[in-house]
Amino acid sequence: MKNGVNINFGFPGLLTILFIALKLTHVIAWSWWWVLSPVWISALLAFLVFIIVFLVLVFKK
Repeated sequence: MKNGVNINFGFPGLLTILFIALKLTHVIAWSWWWVLSPVWISALLAFLVFIIVFLVLVFKK
């Protein structure tokens, strides 16, 4: 058994960290909306999946 912290960011998290690093080092000149887009796009997709599952369960009855 391992001792320590297991951190799993996933692809959107790693992409966000990369975009933030590129923005702060002035490699890209994107607005912060685009730099943080992996976060809000992932949240939007998760919300849409939740709504679809909810609607399917409600109308299944």
